[in-house]
Amino acid sequence: MIRNIVKHPDTVLRQICERVVNFDDMLTALASDMFEAMYDAPGRGLAAPQVGIPLRIFVMDTTWKEGTCTPMTFVNPEIIEASEIQQSFDEGCLSIPGELTWVTRPAQIRMRWQDLKGVAQSGDFTGFAAACVQHEFDHLNGVLCIDYREKPNAG
Repeated sequence: MIRNIVKHPDTVLRQICERVVNFDDMLTALASDMFEAMYDAPGRGLAAPQVGIPLRIFVMDTTWKEGTCTPMTFVNPEIIEASEIQQSFDEGCLSIPGELTWVTRPAQIRMRWQDLKGVAQSGDFTGFAAACVQHEFDHLNGVLCIDYREKPNAG
């Protein structure tokens, strides 16, 4: 089922999401629905709050538009290391269509998460994949890429 993607300023996008505790068929179905919505949009990542579900899960496939599918599901993810070296990308968001925001983030990330069965996973991400996991991780904490815009100086 292709779920509707929630658009900014819907309040669910600002919620801090709850940890996933049930690794069941409903979670697997949610991840499947999220992949369908992401590919249909078409995007490279999608977090549960973007489909109206405030749970700590996101899906990502940073290479499918180049012809190689590498779908990944992240449940209860945590960033455990971030490089001091920074990189910047123009980030788009499926919940804020038609708008790009220049965002600077760590160029390398080490993350740990659980898979759909609750098994612990970890991995290192660099380049665009690092930016994508950080963007989706932000969604789980109620943070949007537009929050990284520079604020104009007062006075």
